[in-house]
Amino acid sequence: MLDFEIVWDLEDDPEGNVWHIAEHGLSIEEVEDILLNRNAADEISRRSGRAISFGWTATGRHIAVVWETISDDPRMVRVRTAYEVKPKRGKT
Repeated sequence: MLDFEIVWDLEDDPEGNVWHIAEHGLSIEEVEDILLNRNAADEISRRSGRAISFGWTATGRHIAVVWETISDDPRMVRVRTAYEVKPKRGKT
């Protein structure tokens, strides 16, 4: 059972997170693969200061997901963006 909810914007919202990840060639399922994976590498983005998680999707792509907590009780996170990245050396 999840201890948080992932918040997605409407799929037809051109300013929303679903549209934005699609522009990077990613699906909701691929992004959720990373957020739901307890083995994903979580860091703080140097660029935005937001949380960023790295990992492998079920489709075999290595991606970064930038997200933020929007509520603590209940815990809800909102994806800001996601994009494919090369894995760091030694992290396959």
